[in-house]
Amino acid sequence: MPPLGKIMTHLRLVLGMGRATGTDIVAAHEEGRLSQEDWAGMVQTCRACEDAGGCRAWLDQNESVEDAPKSCANRARLAALRRKQKEDE
Repeated sequence: MPPLGKIMTHLRLVLGMGRATGTDIVAAHEEGRLSQEDWAGMVQTCRACEDAGGCRAWLDQNESVEDAPKSCANRARLAALRRKQKEDE
């Protein structure tokens, strides 16, 4: 297993993926839809991903999309948070 990536790098990637998909991760946490443990889990999942460089490139090319790329290990979690966010609007 390759070493995990740097925490801050992957925190930024998770937040960037949230912005690109219209998922407000910070608001989800503040409003109780995303626990601290779940948020940390998303970052850990991202840290273990072998395609972080691909995510950076994808984010550079995609500012506003419906879904994270299929290769994103947090794709389903982001989609669930976004659906809940839309329901609460």
